[in-house]
Amino acid sequence: MELGIGIGWRPEIAAEVEALSGIDWVEAVAENLCADHLPDSLVRLRERGVTVVPHGVALGLGGADRPDLGRLAGLAARAELLGTPLVTEHIAFVRAGGPLTASPRLEAGHLLPVPRTWDALDVLCENVRIAQDSLPVPLALENIAALISWPDEELTEGQFLAELVERTGVRLLIDVANLHTNHVNLGQDPAKALDELPVEAIAYVHVAGGVEKNGVWHDTHAHPVSAPVLEVLAELRSRVDPPGVLLERDDAFPPAAELAGELDAIRATLRQAAPPADPAPAPDDAAAAGPRKAAAAVPVPAGTRDRTAVAQTALLSALVAGTPAPEGFDHRRLRVQSRALAAKRADVVAKVAPELPEILGDGYRAAFLAYAGSRPMSGGYRRDALDFAEHVLITGGPTDPAARRRLTYWWRDRAGARPPRRTTRLVRAARAALVGK
Repeated sequence: MELGIGIGWRPEIAAEVEALSGIDWVEAVAENLCADHLPDSLVRLRERGVTVVPHGVALGLGGADRPDLGRLAGLAARAELLGTPLVTEHIAFVRAGGPLTASPRLEAGHLLPVPRTWDALDVLCENVRIAQDSLPVPLALENIAALISWPDEELTEGQFLAELVERTGVRLLIDVANLHTNHVNLGQDPAKALDELPVEAIAYVHVAGGVEKNGVWHDTHAHPVSAPVLEVLAELRSRVDPPGVLLERDDAFPPAAELAGELDAIRATLRQAAPPADPAPAPDDAAAAGPRKAAAAVPVPAGTRDRTAVAQTALLSALVAGTPAPEGFDHRRLRVQSRALAAKRADVVAKVAPELPEILGDGYRAAFLAYAGSRPMSGGYRRDALDFAEHVLITGGPTDPAARRRLTYWWRDRAGARPPRRTTRLVRAARAALVGK
């Protein structure tokens, strides 16, 4: 399916996205949408004929566990609600621990790389097939950006993706910004990856911005698209005409004129990088046939999931719980990744619970980072916000009596067995207002 040029839809820029000209489609984070109704902005876009693709971030298909059927059902419901032609997710793991390792469940709150090994590939392929069987539309998977690499990998990124497509028939979502990130951070050649992967399986392409700090490229989605990222896009376009290209922006949203300028730069790059004449493919050309049919499913060998679980749990525990680094990893890069995960937790908790930085003031970030250093996330970000508030109260904070009362009321409102009645909320809001005077 030809998608065209699109942009990531986010609530913060919903009006700007609706006003942009030349937008053929949008992508929305699946977990930010309700399964039974859509935001008004997306309803209006769909009424105009704009395709909306749900983009999942929480399945963790690269994890050792089989995919959670509840999460899959939620993604399927959103696909049905949107009438989308496909759904997308990531080649990553996002949690570890649990029954396979008889250890506490750990949540990364971030997309972490799977090792490019045959074991990890076996697990990923079975998980992908489970997901494909649960979804009403085709699935496409995205390559991710990484700050760290696993020791003793057996395949390159391109080989890993090619084998995944060969075994499962899954489509690919190629993020050229992530290819650039892995070039800077891990020394991986984007051109080589593009040469090795099956370009005929590409469903669409992501383009996003980032920033380099101390020799490390951070895939922030909060900075303008850089020239090197557009160069990788040009490399891809010289090999294939992708069905869709989408601009991602997740934070520090610029004015609409700047978004339009970035989209124009993407369009110009695609035009300039196109071969002088794109001849029609020969009938036997692989690109003419589209993605390959999946190979026959092969059960994951005994013990493979257990080995994968142990390895992923050891890595995630080192990143979020301060346990010793697994053998073979770059300790400096692990520290960088660990700090990045804690900083992301602080940022996201501040977004999902904006009352916390308001109540704690300038001390919020330092308090949260100190908390995160010894308390891994075991649920979602809203649970994390509650656990953090509870920790602050238990340890005697905040020292200001008025702030402590406000935090106590906030925590009680959200941590009770059931949400408080409207009258209770009004009474507490009135108390908080009086306390603040």
